[in-house]
Amino acid sequence: MQDKRSCLGMIKFCLTSILLCVGLSATACAPSPVAEMPATVPGINPATPFENNHVTLDFIGPETAEMATPNPFTDMELTVIFTQNDTRIPIRGYFAADGNAAETSATSGKVWRAHFSPPKSGMWNWTARLNGPDGPIALDKTSGNLTVSNAAPILRTDGQNFRFSNGEYFLKGGTNSPENLLGYVDFDGTYRTDTQMRSGESNATDTNLHSFGPHMPDWRPSDPTWQAGKGKGLIGAINYLSDQGMNAAYFLTFNIGGDGKDVWPFVNHEDFTRFDVSKLDQWNIVFDHMMDRGVMMHIVLQETENELMMEGGETGEIRELYFKELISRFAHHPAIVWNLGEENGPVFWRPEGQTDDQRRAMIAALTRLDPYDHPIVLHTHSEPADKDHILDPLLGLEGLDGLSFQVSDRRKVNAETRKWISKSKEAGRPWLIAMDEIGSWHTGARPDAIDPSHDSLRRHALWGHLFAGGAGVEWYFGGLHDSNDLKSEDWRLRQNLWNQTRIALKFFNTHLPYWEMRPCGGVIDRADSYCFGRDGLYALYLIEGGTGILSLPEGSGTWDVKWFDPVKGGALKNGTNETVKAGSWVELGFSAPNDGRDRVVLLRRRP
Repeated sequence: MQDKRSCLGMIKFCLTSILLCVGLSATACAPSPVAEMPATVPGINPATPFENNHVTLDFIGPETAEMATPNPFTDMELTVIFTQNDTRIPIRGYFAADGNAAETSATSGKVWRAHFSPPKSGMWNWTARLNGPDGPIALDKTSGNLTVSNAAPILRTDGQNFRFSNGEYFLKGGTNSPENLLGYVDFDGTYRTDTQMRSGESNATDTNLHSFGPHMPDWRPSDPTWQAGKGKGLIGAINYLSDQGMNAAYFLTFNIGGDGKDVWPFVNHEDFTRFDVSKLDQWNIVFDHMMDRGVMMHIVLQETENELMMEGGETGEIRELYFKELISRFAHHPAIVWNLGEENGPVFWRPEGQTDDQRRAMIAALTRLDPYDHPIVLHTHSEPADKDHILDPLLGLEGLDGLSFQVSDRRKVNAETRKWISKSKEAGRPWLIAMDEIGSWHTGARPDAIDPSHDSLRRHALWGHLFAGGAGVEWYFGGLHDSNDLKSEDWRLRQNLWNQTRIALKFFNTHLPYWEMRPCGGVIDRADSYCFGRDGLYALYLIEGGTGILSLPEGSGTWDVKWFDPVKGGALKNGTNETVKAGSWVELGFSAPNDGRDRVVLLRRRP
């Protein structure tokens, strides 16, 4: 949610088999509104699936239950240690009830489960131990080995960019809304605790959960469901997002006391020590499908209204248990970002908030508990002064990989992105900056029917951010539309925005080594432009097209000039000047046609 009171390179999918040597099984743009679109849009490349080559081991222990004593979540813990030569990786397992809880809604059983994503191919040995309050508890097996033919790349960061562990860069584009994506009617144990709407938040004043009915037709017969057909609306929504070429989705896992009040992993919203096994298994079916469809999981662990709810903001046994359960059940997925919390930290309209030390403690805990080193980011407040106050003490901090940016004024996105990239570099630890929530809070990204062209978003929040060296965008839907940040059910209402986002991502992935490029100034005599470049290569964003006078800094030489339409996409095209000479001020020329539409210009020096 906006500050309300202040006014993967693409990865080729290859499903690799994992053989368990002990005989266990492996689990492994048109500027007009669009009323209807087919499930797969002609000419749109869906997001590329992520390799998800993990192994799942099941163990049989004593009968227990979600509400049993001893508590299977606080008093019992499964640890499986995987070793290969000098590499040792401890994996925490979890209580899985009857082993099929997504289908049976079981609350009791004997099954314990562990997921492992091997970082290297070859043979791995493993040992397992289930500890209880009185010492080790017997399991049906305690050791074995497995052979992995290929390891799955894991999403990490490389300074200011996302980069997979196999070296592939990743630029994200996707949705920030609805933030309560998991407040879904087909998940077990899911309900809204309160319908009272506070001033300055999105309108969700009824008890209805998400059903994603408009996306039921996007479900396909080969897609997963649970319990005789549940899940089709949400699975279909993920299909739609992927079909538009989007590769990221932002969602909360804990919004008790916050805006939506309908998402948590626990059996109920009052006891944070008992976890709902069937609900979490159903979540994981959706997460598996997100990986299959190439949609990164941006997991937001709390929001500003409830950041003090667990242990007054401290990271003690309760918060660590919450982290452990999420990591045990979901961290094996390759494309995850952990977000410490939405609008984290105190501001004038909410002076209660976590402290610097409490943020550092969360970062330290996640770094220690996650065996895969997924990126850790912090969602910011929207105003520059609040960012300065909260973020300055975190500069250079080991473990914090970047910022999930919120900006109230879209015209300032480029400058703010550049500012924090620069400050983090100067502190010795470059941050990834992602443009995840654009203001104003009540407006955000409006539906196509209201804003069919999305000109200001495209210019400033999308291309302005990317040309500042940003890591990608997620679109926030605002607070006061019928299709808002909490109530949105139909992603088709913003079809034009997905089109323009996909076009930008494709341009960057096709034409720019963006990880080598930096913002640039003085290349063109226009203040209403953005520049991104490196030696021998410059890209310019020109609002309403037109022309300008160039001063290319690399001395002499001939430069090719190509034009690109950021709304319609397509191929690079020639303009009135196909080449220019460097050195002195020279005229850029015009696009063809010179129709007053925004253009991107690509300038490349000939060898």
